[in-house]
Amino acid sequence: MLSTEALVSPGSDYYIYTPSAQAQDLFLCPLIVGHFQYLPGYCLRRSSLDSFLVMHVIRGCCEVDWGGRQFRAREGQVAVLDCYAPHAYHTADGWDAEWLHFDGPCARGYFDAITGGDSPVITLKNSYRFEKNLHQIYAQFRDAAPVREAVLNNYIVNLLTELLVSREGANPSSQSAGIVEDSIAYINDHLAQALPLEELAARAALSPFYFSRLFKNETGFSPHRYILATRISNAKFLLQSTGDSVKSICFAVGFSSESSFCTAFKKETGVTPTEYRARALEP
Repeated sequence: MLSTEALVSPGSDYYIYTPSAQAQDLFLCPLIVGHFQYLPGYCLRRSSLDSFLVMHVIRGCCEVDWGGRQFRAREGQVAVLDCYAPHAYHTADGWDAEWLHFDGPCARGYFDAITGGDSPVITLKNSYRFEKNLHQIYAQFRDAAPVREAVLNNYIVNLLTELLVSREGANPSSQSAGIVEDSIAYINDHLAQALPLEELAARAALSPFYFSRLFKNETGFSPHRYILATRISNAKFLLQSTGDSVKSICFAVGFSSESSFCTAFKKETGVTPTEYRARALEP
């Protein structure tokens, strides 16, 4: 459909889509997608629109008002907005953009992770994959191609992942995330061994207190809780997929005694290791 909106250049087009009920339950879904040329003086203000917006600035720049603050999105940058909240975008000089309104069960989670409660404007280090996925969605509707909702979901997940990775790379906390990622890799590689907090903290060149706080901030778990959950998960896999004895599995996943393993396993799962194996093997 061609836009008739004031101060939008003739030839600008957009397409509205109503996802199936199943797609609304399962997927990230496109709702409106378009490619607009905004003329100088354009301004749009909304109190609410039930969607999230990704807008890629192809040329020029625009001002974005969101969360009581104003941000500038320049050529090559991407604005990501929660349109459920009051928002606006406007320009003194004009800009071109390809944009997508979308929603879905995990849309807000993606938005929160991408923006981090800070700026909704993202700078991509390499925009090729993002642009490709956004344009695939636009082109599918422009060309009236058959709609495959699972594929559209994949395009949206891919472009949001590109934004998330770019935000993490630009975030000063990414160094902290790297420390925790290294620690998790070490834990997974040495799960059968004792993993005292002091050793993990020393490997990260941090105090135990600061390491624990950093680890929980990044994962949501204390180091002890993460190690315990990982050991129990590994034990579940071994109980289901091998004929190894409970005792050998206990030591293989890093418990110091069979009794402590069985106590911890039942506390986490509600059943003993033997009961868990029996249930898992039921036809």
